This record gives sequence, C-alpha cells and structure tokens, in this order.
Amino acid sequence: MYLGHFSLREAPFSITPDTDFYFAHEGAQATLNTLLVALRSGEGFLKVVGELGCGKTVLCRQLLKTLQDECVTAYIPNPDMGPDDLLLALAAELGLKVSHRQHRHQVMTTIGRCLLEHAVHGRRVVVCIDEAQAIPVRTVESLRLLSNLETEKRKLIQLVLLGQPDLDTKLARPEIRQLLQRITFSEYLGPMASGTVGDYLRHRLARAALSEHTDLDVFEAEAVRHIAATSAGVPRLVNILAHKCLMLAYGEGVHRVSMAHVKLAAADTPGLIKPLRGPARWWHWLRGGRFRQSTAVRTAGEVYE
Repeated sequence: MYLGHFSLREAPFSITPDTDFYFAHEGAQATLNTLLVALRSGEGFLKVVGELGCGKTVLCRQLLKTLQDECVTAYIPNPDMGPDDLLLALAAELGLKVSHRQHRHQVMTTIGRCLLEHAVHGRRVVVCIDEAQAIPVRTVESLRLLSNLETEKRKLIQLVLLGQPDLDTKLARPEIRQLLQRITFSEYLGPMASGTVGDYLRHRLARAALSEHTDLDVFEAEAVRHIAATSAGVPRLVNILAHKCLMLAYGEGVHRVSMAHVKLAAADTPGLIKPLRGPARWWHWLRGGRFRQSTAVRTAGEVYE
C-alpha cells in the first residue's frame, strides 16, 4: 500500500517477531547480555518475565540466533501441553525419533542419551520455552526432571523460560517451588524508554529501506514524542501506531507523519496506556485522499504493496 511511497522494500512496522528488525534498546540488550553470560557460564535454569508486547519472542529468537554456532538449540513456542507432550516436543526439536506410544521414562531416557552425547562432544544444549506462563502446573514436573539431567561437572541441558508476569505467580505456588529454587538468573524485560522511540522508528525504517536514499526521518519530532507517550514505549503498540500513521500520511500524499496523524491513529488503537479521544473510525480521514470509501484497513502485519 505505502511501500513505494516511502521507498521501502518491506513493511517496517509488522508485529510479527523478526530478528532482522531486532532493536537493542537498553533493557533488551541488558537482558540479552545477561542470558548470554549466564548460559556461557553453564547456568542451568534462567527466566525472563516481560509485559505483553515488550518483545520477549523476538528477544528469544535473537538469543537463539546468537547461540546457533556455539550450541545445540531448541525452541518451544507454545508449552500449553501435557507433561508427555512437552517431552515429545523437545525430542522432536532435538531431532529424535520417539513415539506417542512410548512411556515417559523411555522418552526421558532417549533425551538423556542424546544430551549426554552432545556433552561428550563439547556441545551445550539450550532450550528456550516461550509463553512459559501457559505451562500447566502438572507439566512443570517434566521441566524439573529435565533440569535433573547433569553430570558431576555440568548441566546436560540449559532451560530458558520466557513469559508474562503470570509466570512468576505460577512459579510461586507451593507445589512447584522446587523448580523456582533452581532458577539462578531472573530478568525483567520492560518497555523502551521514551527517549529511545525515535531511534527505534528510524532503525526499523532503515532495515526496511529500499535503498540508501530512503528517507528515515519520516516521523516529525512532535509525532515521535506523542507515539512514545501514548504507547508507553511498548514496541508492539509503537509498531501499530507507526503503521497506521504511515497509512494516513500516504492517504494524504505527504511524506511526513505529524502529530495529527498520531492522534487519529491513537483514537482507534486499543491497548494504549492513555488512549486519546477521537473519531471511532480513523480511516474515514483517508476518504479525501487516495483511498475509496470501501477500502479495507488492515493491521500492522498486513501491509500491501
């Protein structure tokens, strides 16, 4: 829709986690550095808690990308499953052939042998479990059993849990406090600082730029401050607002995003910390521009050429 207008090769503000757009703001980079140091030091159980939309998944993928040449890595994006299914999912990630008909003990034995073989060859195994707050309490026992796999010198598997604050609530339950005691490092991933939002917007525009001549200063200073304030620095909300603003600017045939564009976008965006009052259907503004009244406006992840 607006890619050619702003000289972009792809959508800069998609809400799909993409490590090509990873932005190392202070909080994210500090968390990533802590995870890397802890894992390289052999720590067995780590945890990252972050609010919704603050970039836990892209941080997880960036961690795995960084470690891919030095570790065997596995990624479980949705752990909302029974204890046996979690072990089967891990086995599949490790390239093991196991069957649903096998008993849990047999699957654990197969995984243990695999981990021991990797250890013999000097390879560390790192498993990242995303959306960890969704793990059923009865499945936590499987994680505890996995954390027991070790030699006299080292852990055979290193586990990283990433989840929303509900994860802390779940881990505090008395029946699973044994697992909580095994977590050696715990990090919190929060929103970006307001002064960082402008750099974030320029970074994503640069990553999506069609050429070196692409204008990266599309967002006026006042617009950037307003996006930072209304989104509270939550990356997902920044992306949604920025995407809508580019659509509005394109609809008017202009190449700058103003405060007025941000206000219109914010009025129709749920989840803002301090939502602004405004017209219920912000896309009506586009009627006087390039769009027909019947144009369907889509979300930040659905941008047309």
